[in-house]
Amino acid sequence: MSKTILVTGAGRGLGRTLAEQLTARGDKVIAHARSESALDGVPHDRTLVLDLAEPARIADAVAALGLERLDGVIHNAGIAHIGTVAEQPLEQWERTLAINVTAPAELTRALLPALRAARGHVVFVNSGAGLNAGPKWGSYAASKHALRALADALRGEEQPNGVRVTSVYPSHFATDMQRSVREQYGADYDPARATSPESIATTIVGILNAPDDMVVNDLRIEPPNPLPFKAKS
Repeated sequence: MSKTILVTGAGRGLGRTLAEQLTARGDKVIAHARSESALDGVPHDRTLVLDLAEPARIADAVAALGLERLDGVIHNAGIAHIGTVAEQPLEQWERTLAINVTAPAELTRALLPALRAARGHVVFVNSGAGLNAGPKWGSYAASKHALRALADALRGEEQPNGVRVTSVYPSHFATDMQRSVREQYGADYDPARATSPESIATTIVGILNAPDDMVVNDLRIEPPNPLPFKAKS
């Protein structure tokens, strides 16, 4: 049976791959991006054009969709600024937390009536940084630890309503964001030693297709031979 799934950050990378795989299996995709042009070439049924750095706009944007039922939402969009606590400006902290934490919380809140009606599934694409934090990862890791707390709280709250909640923790997968982060960190990057977006997307789609009598609460994904994440000497 065809499902309706909202994917944030669908314009590129993992989000685009998710939209492609979901559409290929017959699902209807509501693709989110900051602009219509970002979704050029992305298969979708409807769009949600919105800057997640402005969470106050989310409720009205969701209301305009007029959704009565929603089978799933994949919170994929996110940003990362790398730097020490001593050097990171307030603006980077505020933007990171707004996009990575506050926006997913507010978007989920606005979508909950439709998710409850469909006994839907909320998937948070987290990160290995949501489990462990290292030097220069302060703002990003803080946002991902908070995202984990959001997912855990939501799972307990929505179990009586039949809404399933999954956190996925991919590490070292081949995206523009991974390349950018490694450049900021001064670390080597080798996509051949990273998990592909296609593999991550296939895993997430499989989670959405889990039988009704089970839910994957947390899933950590790593490549078999990841390139160490350390600054070049």
